[in-house]
Amino acid sequence: MRVLLLGANGYLGRFVADRLLADPAVQLTALGRGDDADVRFDLATGSPGALTRFLDAVHPGVVVNCAGATRGGARELTRHNTVAVATVCEALRRSGCGARLVQIGCASEYGPSQPGSSTAEDAVPRPGGPYGVSKLAATELVLGSGLDAIVLRVFSPVGPGTPAGSPLGRLAEAMRRAMQSGDGELKLGGLGVQRDFVDVRDVARAVHAASLSAAQGVVNIGTGRSVKLRDAAAVLARVAGYAGALHELDGPPVMRPGLIGSPRSGEGAALEHPATPSPYPDGCGSWQQADVRTARDRLGWRPRINLEESLADIWMEAACRI
Repeated sequence: MRVLLLGANGYLGRFVADRLLADPAVQLTALGRGDDADVRFDLATGSPGALTRFLDAVHPGVVVNCAGATRGGARELTRHNTVAVATVCEALRRSGCGARLVQIGCASEYGPSQPGSSTAEDAVPRPGGPYGVSKLAATELVLGSGLDAIVLRVFSPVGPGTPAGSPLGRLAEAMRRAMQSGDGELKLGGLGVQRDFVDVRDVARAVHAASLSAAQGVVNIGTGRSVKLRDAAAVLARVAGYAGALHELDGPPVMRPGLIGSPRSGEGAALEHPATPSPYPDGCGSWQQADVRTARDRLGWRPRINLEESLADIWMEAACRI
């Protein structure tokens, strides 16, 4: 099976590439903007015609799209998350390769959920920010394309390679700095948020399974279990051997460049206790939890890696930074 992977250099894409390369039946070609891609192509600015010619030359059986942007203004997010997917869909429609499309979506497409509930694929999407809107628009393009396609709505990916700008990435960095400075107190905000954290390696397994299946439509990829960020912080402290006190600041986080919290010295804090509650940065409110029965039934997929192992890998990388 020849697979064309878009966005192989991204956080998810790197693990998807590793998983696919581990399958001896897969011939993998990587397309992206970086110099180390097999073929350089910018989906946000490239034409469908140019991509069609490449598809006809390579003739993949599966196209996996992990490309996209998680940060930036509405225009940038639309360009990289929506226009890029429109280019992929149009190129596949024009091409004679007949490839199956595996599109990586995200839980931000759903928006806020009722606390205590599990969100199934038939929930009405109500994204709470431009990122979720841009990803939902991409999903609608894929579903309406007439292609053999599946959209994996990934909840909160964690594990090795977790971006430093993510909540758990900032938390690990704040803890590393506190330990490095010998500070016995760490002030953190927004720890009441609950998310369904799924290991990035399990996400890669789901992509592999989706590539081989005949399932179409939207499929949630999560663990089916929501975890408070404060509980994840406590596990991370135990894994790191941090014996200091974790002081929680009430209210949702106000995002600023830098860390998730700061030592008592107060320098460089990124989450501060707001005077009035602000929207949650991912537009998902205080709670998200996936209903993962469809992934189990249609892909034969279940998560294997627990959160403690994911956090241990995040800490290992943070601890190695100078």
